[in-house]
Amino acid sequence: MPVLLAYQKSNEDFTEKPLVFADKQMSLLLNDALAANRIPRTIDENGDMHFTNFGFDWTEGFFPGTCWYLYEVTKEEKWKHAAQKFQKQFEDHKYKTTNHDLGFIFNCSYGNGYRLTKNEAFKKVLITAGDSLIIRFNPVVGSIKSWDVDRGWQSEKGWKFPVIIDNMMNLEMLFELSELTGDDKYKKVAIAHADTTLKNHFREDNSSYHVVDYEPETGEVRSKQTAQGFANESVWARGQAWGIYGYTMCYRFTKDEKYLEQAQKIAEYILNYNGMPEDGIPYWDYNDPEIPNSPRDASAAAITASALIELNEYTKGKYEDAVDVILGSLASEVYTAKLGENKNFILKHSVGSIPHNNEIDVLLNYADYYYVEALIRYKKYKSK
Repeated sequence: MPVLLAYQKSNEDFTEKPLVFADKQMSLLLNDALAANRIPRTIDENGDMHFTNFGFDWTEGFFPGTCWYLYEVTKEEKWKHAAQKFQKQFEDHKYKTTNHDLGFIFNCSYGNGYRLTKNEAFKKVLITAGDSLIIRFNPVVGSIKSWDVDRGWQSEKGWKFPVIIDNMMNLEMLFELSELTGDDKYKKVAIAHADTTLKNHFREDNSSYHVVDYEPETGEVRSKQTAQGFANESVWARGQAWGIYGYTMCYRFTKDEKYLEQAQKIAEYILNYNGMPEDGIPYWDYNDPEIPNSPRDASAAAITASALIELNEYTKGKYEDAVDVILGSLASEVYTAKLGENKNFILKHSVGSIPHNNEIDVLLNYADYYYVEALIRYKKYKSK
């Protein structure tokens, strides 16, 4: 990891101070959310608060999920009440079969809620969401379909059965459900999807394509493209983060060495990439020709840091230095907002989708979610 280790690490505590700040900053954001009775997502082009869509929004689970994490840390009832209140707003989405993001949405919210409270009502919601998600699984392809292609911008791509690297994150809920219910049907789908992605999504250097489109009747690969990266053959930063997180998580549930090996291969690609900034916060796409005048993506860094903390435990501390660099950078004033600023979100400088001219160099609720998750994971790791 020569590039990252060149960065002068701080001796600052990467967990306690940032978690105290997160509690204070998110308390202000909670006040805003309660006043609007809406779930905060980001800001709009005018710098005003943008809330999640009532109809369906893949990011709607992250704010209540962060509230659950803060409840875990602080034991303050306000966070428990807030998490329950806001996740209730999208509970009916558990019946949605037209989107793959149910894992993101419900595992981050109801999943954390069940983990912390063992509320049986939460478990029932998770089971329904899982049953809805696996309807999208095609056994011939061996994957869960990411996007429907009969409407929206996806309908203009000529895809038949698109699968995105992001979809690895939806498998965690399925693994959890098999453990909670004793029914292997969820785990079998998750393993098949992980194996198909492992086979087709990665280049020889272990960087990931964003989208792989399949022929649904034969399972053959039709094309390998991008939707949110710079180009089909470029390396979209958040895609690499989804990959390392996804395969580390798959190893947690299966103990299959091929998943651990792939997680490490992705980690080595990320950490040894020649163009990686010394502070460990990647540009939104590794191959954007505008680098170094290109936006960074703190969300990709936060997801990667959280994954590396878990991967570090499976590899005898192999990635601790890299974790220190990334968390130290995210905790710095460059990426962490001042109290009461940044619309009361924690992290600055994240990117949603530049090709869609959407959420560029802004705050994002999922950046905060994975950052707080990383801080809690690191605190637990250091306390062992």
